[in-house]
Amino acid sequence: MRIGSQPRSRRGTIGHPYTALNLRLVLASSGLVILAVLAAALLSRGHLALGIAAAVLAAVTVVDLVVIQLRRRQRRRTDPRQHSLFE
Repeated sequence: MRIGSQPRSRRGTIGHPYTALNLRLVLASSGLVILAVLAAALLSRGHLALGIAAAVLAAVTVVDLVVIQLRRRQRRRTDPRQHSLFE
């Protein structure tokens, strides 16, 4: 097996990985909502360090959502058929 290659039983390739983008979008969106509410609750109760940590994680989740959307848009250009939640 070459360095950097995947086993034949795996879907996708290293250059074009196969991932459930729609499912990742749902999970990241729910994580963003939970982290934003948690950060607001912690900051309002005076737990500054934990509130800032939750806010930073929420910001990382926003970046993840942007990456997911860019990959979904790229996939839509190359494969215009509808994808289910788990594709």
